[in-house]
Amino acid sequence: MHKKFSKVNIEISNICNLQCSFCPEVIREKKMMSLELFEKVIQQVAPLTELVCLHLMGDPLVHPKLAEIIEICHRYQAKIFFVTNGVLLGRKSELLLHPIIQQLNFSLHSFFDNFPKKDATSYLENIFELTEKSFRDRPDLYINYRLWNLNDTRGTLTDNQQMLEKICKRFEVSIPTEIDVRKRKSIHLKNRLYLHFDTEFIWPSLDLPILGTSGRCHGLSSHFGIHADGTVVPCCLDKEADIPLGNISQTDVIDILSSPRAQSILKGFQQKKLVEDLCQRCQYIERFQPHV
Repeated sequence: MHKKFSKVNIEISNICNLQCSFCPEVIREKKMMSLELFEKVIQQVAPLTELVCLHLMGDPLVHPKLAEIIEICHRYQAKIFFVTNGVLLGRKSELLLHPIIQQLNFSLHSFFDNFPKKDATSYLENIFELTEKSFRDRPDLYINYRLWNLNDTRGTLTDNQQMLEKICKRFEVSIPTEIDVRKRKSIHLKNRLYLHFDTEFIWPSLDLPILGTSGRCHGLSSHFGIHADGTVVPCCLDKEADIPLGNISQTDVIDILSSPRAQSILKGFQQKKLVEDLCQRCQYIERFQPHV
């Protein structure tokens, strides 16, 4: 059966073990979602979405009840899209081979951003070992190695050169020295393993100047987000709940998505109008404009 949304971002924790330069600090109260609230969320969103991403802010590996969270997803057949920096992988690696997980994304660019002088060998080895185990035990699992620190849409892949060399050597591949991320963001490495590139962007904030009042976004049409306290937001970039649509602990998600504010935002996007202050300050919307 066709699901209405391709992905719902469920923030099981807004706490991260790193502080990357390209990822702003969370101003909200530091919080982890309880298992009770998470199950309530999954009960409601599983029929609506193809995938659940256990991340909006924070890193899901921080959550001490991750195994139970994955089992809840399995119980409701909510397939998982898992995003992590991978630093805390360790003994949790087996959890990420659970059959309910459909895709693993490792944000490799986080490592040198936090540890610029540290050797990445041990860090990468943990990820490589998990990847190779997935080839044997979970050949259907998609894995992306993310290197999202290109400074320009057309640039040489000089950043994280050490990582690129180790990846090429381990999987016996060669990678182009230049790539236009507007036209190609993904390079196939082996089996269902891919290398993914993108440029950095400025996170939207009400403190930023207005960039425009026209544009479109996939928020509320392909995805939406749920913060660790249950607050529903229209987009995975609304990190501080500047556009709170309701709280799933108090109101059913269907009613929240049908609310006048949510429908006004969605109708605005369909008409290429940005009705919310945060959307008018969002640089990411420029990515949905046609490129010549």
